[in-house]
Amino acid sequence: MADYIRARSDEHKEERLSQIKEATAELFDSFPYSEITLTTIADKLGWSRANLYKYVTTKEEIFLEIASKKMSAYYGSLLSAFPEGNNFSSQVIAEVWAGIVNANQDYMRYVSYLNPVIETNVTVERLAVFKKKYYDFAYSFCSRLSNMLSITQEEAYKIQLDVLFYASSNAVCCYKNPLVQEALKKIDITPPPMDFYKDMKDFLKMRLEWKA
Repeated sequence: MADYIRARSDEHKEERLSQIKEATAELFDSFPYSEITLTTIADKLGWSRANLYKYVTTKEEIFLEIASKKMSAYYGSLLSAFPEGNNFSSQVIAEVWAGIVNANQDYMRYVSYLNPVIETNVTVERLAVFKKKYYDFAYSFCSRLSNMLSITQEEAYKIQLDVLFYASSNAVCCYKNPLVQEALKKIDITPPPMDFYKDMKDFLKMRLEWKA
């Protein structure tokens, strides 16, 4: 990457922040969350850590911003796929929703780190903005889900939350960890194959049938 040049305007600052988020997301594609630090992000950018500190204070701030963008894509897809007044069956809802979750596996990886890690080391102001965005999206989708399934919004919210937690767990399944793979190989254990879309579709069918 080109040598660091300090931003002199709001536009340039946004450009620097975009570069930071892009570099961090690329690192997260290849390395565990625990191995990513402000130092590794700065190295990826070709900056000094001091220059990185001009824009962010913690790596969690960066991950929160990335998660926010991916969250918009996920809920935006749900709201587009399930328009107001539709009469989709539970079967169709499960299949379409599973497809959207499958297409947004990357967001689910971020979700798995949100509550226990990312949200613990950001300012309350940043967190409030993020949480407001989440609840606006979640409540909008749950309003439609409650109408589609003829259930209360509270029941709909619990369903969407269960789906989110199940998907985020599958997205970071321990079998995907290189260290776990090496350990299993050492003891000659081959875990059953995983099919993310099928697992999500089966879970959604079960959860929508249960409803409450």
